[in-house]
Amino acid sequence: MGMPIAWLVLATVAFVGSHFLLSHPLRGPLVKAVGLKAFQTLYSLVAIVTLVWMVLSFDAVPDGPMLWDGHAAVPWVAASVLTFVAIALLLASFTGNPALPGARIAGLSAILPRGVYKITRHPMMFAFALWALAHILVAPTPRSFVLTGGILVLALGGAHMQDRKKEKLHGRDWRSWLKRTNYWPDLRKANELGWYWGLAVLPWLFITWLHLPAAGIPAGIWRAIFVGNY
Repeated sequence: MGMPIAWLVLATVAFVGSHFLLSHPLRGPLVKAVGLKAFQTLYSLVAIVTLVWMVLSFDAVPDGPMLWDGHAAVPWVAASVLTFVAIALLLASFTGNPALPGARIAGLSAILPRGVYKITRHPMMFAFALWALAHILVAPTPRSFVLTGGILVLALGGAHMQDRKKEKLHGRDWRSWLKRTNYWPDLRKANELGWYWGLAVLPWLFITWLHLPAAGIPAGIWRAIFVGNY
């Protein structure tokens, strides 16, 4: 007998909900009360504790039946493509991203979006969303729906709430950025990722290889190599 899935639901709600609460309604009052550095420490501790709780709960919940065959070729290939795109978006998101903490936003209204920001203004958030979607495709079980669904809500909802917060804080600069960029990715402009496509190859190969020793299931091209051995 494993842990009931309700425990995983509670852990996921705590992880996602604490992010939303500490990033938005509670951020201002807590920063004012304890200072920015103490708040950042508190935020990190809460994030780590709730993440560990969620992961441990996921491992303790029985896997359950699949709603479809996640090991079939179509979901496997689709998930492989989605995770590769996610890594390219994630790598590109660390350069010139005005949504990152501490990024300079003053004067953003005079800057035209380039590179990945022609695709979406939230490349990091959509990297997480694509990761979640990929895992829903290959692991369509109740416990997977809870965990990956939580990540999906956090990524998509967090991106939307981030826009509202930054629009309130930075006014015209962020409103201009909203008008010049997309929330939903425009993958017709995938060529704007340029050399990040090549940069994503080795991390993707390593992460998908790590899936076998870490989770016991081969992913990406490693499934074609190790299929029949798990």
